[in-house]
Amino acid sequence: MTDSRGTGTSCGLIWSQGKILWQALAVLFLFAALSLTALPKPAEAQTYTITNFQVEGNRRIETSTIIARTGIEPGQTVTAGQLNDAFQRLLDSGVFETVELTPRGSTLVIEVEEYPTINQISIEGNRRVKDDLLLDVIESQPRRVFTPQMAEADADLIAEVYSAQGRIAATVIPRIIRRSDNRVDLVFEVAEGTTIEIERVSFVGNRAYSDRRLRRVLETKQANFLRTFLRGDTFIADRIEFDKQVLRDFYLSRGYADFRINSANVELTRERDAFFLVMNITEGQQFKFGQITTVSEIPGVDAADYQKALKIKPGVVYSPTLIENSIARQERLGIKQGVDFLRVEPRVTRNERNLTLDVQFVLTRGPRIFVERIDIEGNTTTLDQVIRRQFDTVEGDPFNPREIRQSAERIRALGFFSVADVETREGSTASQVIVDVDVEEQPTGSLALGGSYSISDGFGIAIGLNESNFLGRGQNLGVTLSTAQDSEQYVINFSEPYLLGRKLRFDLGVGLASTNSSFASFDTKSVFFNPQLSYAIGELSSLRLRYGWNRSEMTQQSGQTSGAVISSEIAQGERVASSIGLSYVYDSRLGGLNPNAGVLLEANIDAAGIGGDSEYIKTTARAIAQQRVLNEEVVLRATLELGALNWTGDGFSRTLDRFVLGPNTFRGFEPAGLGPRDLSGGDDDAIGGNYYWVARFESDFPLGLPEELGLRGGVFYDVGNLYNVNNVDTAGANIVGANGSIRHVVGVSVLWDTPFGPLRFNFSQALKKESFDKEQNFDLTIQAQF
Repeated sequence: MTDSRGTGTSCGLIWSQGKILWQALAVLFLFAALSLTALPKPAEAQTYTITNFQVEGNRRIETSTIIARTGIEPGQTVTAGQLNDAFQRLLDSGVFETVELTPRGSTLVIEVEEYPTINQISIEGNRRVKDDLLLDVIESQPRRVFTPQMAEADADLIAEVYSAQGRIAATVIPRIIRRSDNRVDLVFEVAEGTTIEIERVSFVGNRAYSDRRLRRVLETKQANFLRTFLRGDTFIADRIEFDKQVLRDFYLSRGYADFRINSANVELTRERDAFFLVMNITEGQQFKFGQITTVSEIPGVDAADYQKALKIKPGVVYSPTLIENSIARQERLGIKQGVDFLRVEPRVTRNERNLTLDVQFVLTRGPRIFVERIDIEGNTTTLDQVIRRQFDTVEGDPFNPREIRQSAERIRALGFFSVADVETREGSTASQVIVDVDVEEQPTGSLALGGSYSISDGFGIAIGLNESNFLGRGQNLGVTLSTAQDSEQYVINFSEPYLLGRKLRFDLGVGLASTNSSFASFDTKSVFFNPQLSYAIGELSSLRLRYGWNRSEMTQQSGQTSGAVISSEIAQGERVASSIGLSYVYDSRLGGLNPNAGVLLEANIDAAGIGGDSEYIKTTARAIAQQRVLNEEVVLRATLELGALNWTGDGFSRTLDRFVLGPNTFRGFEPAGLGPRDLSGGDDDAIGGNYYWVARFESDFPLGLPEELGLRGGVFYDVGNLYNVNNVDTAGANIVGANGSIRHVVGVSVLWDTPFGPLRFNFSQALKKESFDKEQNFDLTIQAQF
């Protein structure tokens, strides 16, 4: 009983638990079923089958063009995404202001609103910049489609023009005026603002050179009271970048190999009406050249020959320019010796202890690459040959990257092009290169109006017309008309820098001149014809061969009583001089080893007698030595001039033929104020001399005034003599000073670099002179170009 009851109870419990389990499972299945039923069904992509198109709103654009722009073909089934792509293509075409696509059954309705066309463009509010200049820089043009994006971009371009002139606060707003037939007038409203000047330029970290010296290097200048005429003090961002480069070149050329510009900060003043420019620099130490050697890695090439070609010596201040010149000199020697693909690699070793740089020039063989051709584009006026002759390399020559770079610099230096890019690319084979020259021409003609003043000639005006690229041939043609109170001159000049395709310069001057000087008792008229050939015989030297034809006439001034020499029949009337001459010039002031020192040597000899009435040999010479000292603040200069005239004919010479000194040669005296004189007439006539020599010693230095004033001081000492009256008709004359005497003059100068030109005020006092000399204690000279 007991067992049977216990078993029954156990089975009933299991059945009950199983029933509960099945009920729970049933509930779970039911919940899952209900959940699945409640989930959304996957959306099917909506498509449209387009068989027809309906275009609305178009006026200028053809319906077929708009349909083709959608990229949808008739009968094509498209999705919503493809319709969106078609919408974007129409909008990106840039001719529609609004676009709307609406599928209506099998028809796609395209509604567009076209951008208007530009009727005319005008600029308002511009006073400082002309309309023509601004209209040239913008992209929008009349009869083209107007877009707001292009108008905004054009406004930015106009603002950049003003920014380049220092008006960085200028604003430009484009506006439109609606016209009929879907046209608009585009108006750019300009608010020019004012120019913002550079109030102060200063440097941090400079020890070797003062702020004043470094400011002279920069193109950016401090503001001054002449800023109406001088715009160098206007803030222009691009000019600051240029100044950083020239400042770097200044220091590197003076041996500061580690020089760097840490920053160039431009800050507005508190009043926000000017800028402060502060350049933070690190000069480093000045290095000089140590040992200079040459080694050759090319069999058969003797390094000793190339070592002899070098000009730099140990102890010379280091300069990258001298390295480049040395490389060029050795490579030219390689060309003469027939060594193809010669490359010169400078290897520099620093000696920190003694601050020297040892340079070893290594002669190596470069890759065998040839110049396939030189392609020139962009020159519409300039002939190809004008550009090609700037290359020492021609098609088929070995490729030399340094020569190509130098040729590019020569093309830019012509001044014919606003843009001159020279690039190289691989030619038809890997061993050939093509040199591409892309230029953009600029105007090469100019009109110059100048004013001048001197004690000798008084006030004068000069008008010059000049074309530096005549007929696109690289020739120079100029006409100058100058007149002053006491003189007139009319000259035509012509220059051909590459006569017969060679580096032979041909110059021709033709003109006439006349003087009516208050410092003489006679007037002169002359007609001249002077052709000349010039040829460079070295990096710093040249030879000039010339011919001179001059027909001159002396006439006594009315109301003047001349002495016997001037009034003689020999002196009066016309005389023709026909001469040939030769000149040698050596000038190291710009291209020499020392940027702070230079020498000019010039010697001339002219022989007359090849036809004409005059027979003589005239010799002149000039030597100038210049040196900057005291951190380049003070300039020392010494000049020696001399001349000799030997009359070889049977007749007598005239005053026009002999040397007559003026203030430009010997300060402290009037024009023709010293030397032999004829006292037999009513005036003390200067008759000139056959020999002269003058030595001038001078120095100019800062006065401690603000640099922006452009004022410097100077002192000078002139000494010399003018003498000898051989071959002069002295019958009835009373000649004094024939044997000459040495004159001494000292003086001070004020040099003023103005926007009108350099002015020089000389105040002098003769320490020794003759009683018949005519002293001049003050002299002012100005030469200006407007």
